[in-house]
Order: sequence, then structure tokens, then C-alpha cells
Amino acid sequence: MKTIKDFDVEGKRILVRCDFNVPLDEDGNICDDFRIVKTLPTIEYLVEQKAKIILMSHLGEPEGRIIPALNLNKIKEKLEELLNMDIVKADDCIGPKVQQQVENLEPGEILLLENLRFHKEETENDSDFAEKLAQLGDFYINDAFADCHRTHASIALIPQFLPGGAGLLLEEEISVLSKIMQQPDRPMVAIIGGSKASTKAPLVDPFCAFADLVIVNGLIKQELIAQKIPLQYPEKVLGPKDNLERLDVNEQDVLRFTSPILKAKTIFWNGPFGKFEDEQYKNGTLQIAKAIIESKAFSVVGGGETIEFLDKEGMLDQFSHVSTGGGAMLDFISGQTLPGLEALN
Repeated sequence: MKTIKDFDVEGKRILVRCDFNVPLDEDGNICDDFRIVKTLPTIEYLVEQKAKIILMSHLGEPEGRIIPALNLNKIKEKLEELLNMDIVKADDCIGPKVQQQVENLEPGEILLLENLRFHKEETENDSDFAEKLAQLGDFYINDAFADCHRTHASIALIPQFLPGGAGLLLEEEISVLSKIMQQPDRPMVAIIGGSKASTKAPLVDPFCAFADLVIVNGLIKQELIAQKIPLQYPEKVLGPKDNLERLDVNEQDVLRFTSPILKAKTIFWNGPFGKFEDEQYKNGTLQIAKAIIESKAFSVVGGGETIEFLDKEGMLDQFSHVSTGGGAMLDFISGQTLPGLEALN
């Protein structure tokens, strides 16, 4: 797979797929700019190299309709604040007016396209839509790891029309996640929680193939039992002993979980272990987080709820790598094909 540094970008139009799908409050203000911040190194590199930079992203689920509350105006303001420079924003992501704005770009300048999902063709993976987007650039750079598991036009199809490569963030994500799959320092412990049990339970067995222990929450253990999901290494799976629908982990299970975590050399964590947003039910998740930090292991964490929890507790910077991906991270580590990466290969 090529990366951004394999291209001579000076004076060229670089079409960058970012992930600016950030949480907003009721007034449309950005609650958490984590994903925007993580894409800054790629954008700053392109500015330094005097490329003509065209950024594109989705926000929310407008389902092909123009929803003013989901336009990227607040993203533009946040980017200007973080980059300390003015950027231009388009009112659409395709069309003659957008094409003209691209033509007007000077080297080192940035144009932000409007929400890709205002066009239903984006999520429908429409080839004509991808080609229209591709006409805006000379090269395509994917820096949206969190969306690489989606078969969408801006992720899976643009590389059919333009030479493409990975941005600095995408390159880092692949490097870190590949390392913990292929060459982890042992013991390696994977911790899988969260509420999406039906999605995550089938991933437990693939994780057992390279982890020494897979710790799961009650909902996932319950799903494994209910769906009779076969496990090649059942001895590697550790979950709560009983009362699997509990809103938090009891003290006995906290000890059973944290003991191997404290001895681990590599730890992967996705998903909380209780209704953490309620103070009285956050103890299990908090004790797991503290044990990971205390272990001094190489730690990789991801998933929106997990990151939200750690950020709220002021612990986020104590983990070795914080992934921008939730579903994409789980799919990658469990050995599934990600359309966005497949397209770049």
C-alpha cells in the first residue's frame, strides 16, 4: 500500500478523505474534537508540501437529505482554530461551483467540501458519484481509518479513478494494530465490552487466535452462550461468573479481570464493562482502566464509548495508542477485509 509520502504533492490537488464525524451538542457545537485533531498531521504535512488540499468527510446520518444542522460549518471553524489559518468551505461536494473553487486553490490552501452524506449516492457506493469526486483531485489520500470498514463511494471507489494512498493517521493505525496482532509482547490480553453484543461476540474466537486471554463483559458472554457460538479456545475466554445482565462488574469479577491485566505486556481494549455514564455503575470500567495503566503494558484502546469514558476520567493520555476506529478496529484485528484498505491495495 502506498502512503502520502510516496507522492510528489507540490502544486497537486490532493483529495483527502477525513473522518470529521464528531459528536455535537443540541446547539450544534462540537463536544469532542479528538478525530479532527488526529487528522492534523496529514493536513499540516500537505500544507508544508504546498499541495492544494481538498478535505471531505461525512457528519451524522442525513440519509441523502440536506440537513442544515449537519453541515460542516462548525468543522471549518474548528479546523481554522486548530490549524491557525483560514480555509474555504464549499456549499456542496460535487458540481461546477465546487470544481471552480478547486481551480481557484493556491498551493498550501485548503478547501473543505460539504457533508458527503447529503448525497445518498455516498452510502450507496455509487460509481458515478465517486468519479465526480475523483475529478476534483490528482491524488487520493485516505486518512479515515474509522470508516474503512464501510463500502461507501468516498472510501471504496475513488481509488478506481485516482492514484491513492494512506494518510499519516491511517498508516499509524495499520502499523500499531498489525503489531499487536502479529508480534505482541506476551502475555497479550484483549478486553471486549460494550453493548453491541451481537456484533462483537462472533469476533471473540478470532481474537483468541493471537491473544493469550480474551476478557468479555456479561452481555457478550450471554450472546456467546445464547447463539452457541463455537470457540476453538474456550479456555482463553474469561467473563463474569453469573448475573450477566448486571449494570456493573461486581468486586469478585473485578479481581478476576484485573489480576491477568496487571501481568500483561500487551493490552487491547474496546468497550466499557457497565453503564459507565451513571456514576454508581462505572466502578468495573474504572478498575479495568486503572489496571491497564498500572500494568505499564503497551496498550491500545478504541471505540467511542471507551474513549468518552477515559476522556471524562482524564486518563486518555495514559494509553499507548488511542485508535480513531471502533468497528473498523475490531474488524481489522479479527482478520476481516476492510473495503477502504482493499481499495488502496
